[in-house]
Amino acid sequence: MSNSSESDPYRAGLDAVVKTYDVRGLVGSDLTEEVVAAIGAAFVDEVGAAGHEVVVGHDMRDSSPSFAAAFARGAQARGGDVVSIGLCSTDESYYASGALNAPAAMFTASHNPATYNGIKLSRAGAQGLSLDTGLAAVRDRAAVYLHDGIDAVAETGSLREQDVLADYAAYLRSLVDLGSIRPITVVVDAGNGMGGLTVPAVLGEAAGLPTLPITIIPMYFELDGTFPNHEANPLEPKNLVDLQRAVVEHGADLGLAFDGDADRCFVIDENGDAVTPSAVAAIVALREIARVRAEDPDADITIIHNLITSNIVAETVEAAGATPLRTRVGHSLIKAAMRESGAVFGGEHSAHYYFRDFWSADNGMLAAMHLLAEFGSQDRPLSALSAQFTPYAMSGEINSTVADVPGAFTRVVEAFTGRGEFDELDGLTVNGFSGGDEAFWWFSVRPSNTEPLLRLNVEAADQQTMERIRDEVLALIRA
Repeated sequence: MSNSSESDPYRAGLDAVVKTYDVRGLVGSDLTEEVVAAIGAAFVDEVGAAGHEVVVGHDMRDSSPSFAAAFARGAQARGGDVVSIGLCSTDESYYASGALNAPAAMFTASHNPATYNGIKLSRAGAQGLSLDTGLAAVRDRAAVYLHDGIDAVAETGSLREQDVLADYAAYLRSLVDLGSIRPITVVVDAGNGMGGLTVPAVLGEAAGLPTLPITIIPMYFELDGTFPNHEANPLEPKNLVDLQRAVVEHGADLGLAFDGDADRCFVIDENGDAVTPSAVAAIVALREIARVRAEDPDADITIIHNLITSNIVAETVEAAGATPLRTRVGHSLIKAAMRESGAVFGGEHSAHYYFRDFWSADNGMLAAMHLLAEFGSQDRPLSALSAQFTPYAMSGEINSTVADVPGAFTRVVEAFTGRGEFDELDGLTVNGFSGGDEAFWWFSVRPSNTEPLLRLNVEAADQQTMERIRDEVLALIRA
């Protein structure tokens, strides 16, 4: 049977939903129970899970429970012993994958609207699965099962349920001491996503853990996959407005916003202003460096940051005597780099934070706990603490729809030749030649993997320089 999507409608359908790092598509048209069952069967084959446990969890979307059950049927047909952990956050599913040393499937479309769903797949030990590391093979096997039907093995797998929330919460508490911080008040916007389940367990008493000196003011904790209040995507400024207002109205110390599957966390200071994920990454990096130094003063410590984080991250890491490792942008790429380098911590400007102590997987809750611990162990307001790690002006990511991507790159290269150092690690990064009267600046232009988009990020020593470079590059991209 051909693997070409032109000659095989089953493969064509899977091509539409199997992305670089996960599975994502519209419920009912792109993703059906039949498709999901085929992916479950193919996943067990690809990761060699016949006769072994496979973790299956899901978020609060209406379609998630039935999809998780369909995946389990496909996995069992090929011999996988399914451990259903039910409602959970994505990082909770990573915990189960690590603690049980079992491959895992998490049903979520993260921050996407209610009409979408998807699957985040991991090998045992929460190792990411991308197109280059097995997801393409899962896609191809699933196409065969959709065409021919799933061929059940002689000894099909079992199914059992296991609630891991309390163990997950206790494990995170073991990594960060929040019991000795000063009393603080935190507004948390869960966006009707899975943070509504995990925050009360980890930071409150819902999992039976000791009371912390943290007063939580909850917003939108009701699990609702229709997202009635706002999209669970804190990367969009409009989705932070409610939290920003609430922090100021309540006189809270800070605010936390989680995305739909609660693996990313965004931070708001006492004035209602956003704390950049790069500042959070720098703060957490310092804590992780200090923790390792306390155990082994001579340890070689590596901290990962992707190429669109602020320069302050690498500067902070170097000043603390550790080694910053710059990487391409991408979830699975950074997970792999964490393992290959033995890095203690990794931070992305998209608010994904990775921890060696969490199987090198990302965990927004753990990053939030580190921030709370650091903030609660000193007397300054969060705005003052974050200002220390926000010395430069950043544009944020600006997307442009571009019909001729190579042409746009050519225009940028021609305009900046001789004005900076070129780097093609991921798209194009230009570091400006600074000195004398010229303030430092850099910009990154990266093509989207899935759309005709170019993504621009700019950082400079001051706002005026950042805006000048930003406007010049945007004009070239959009010419």
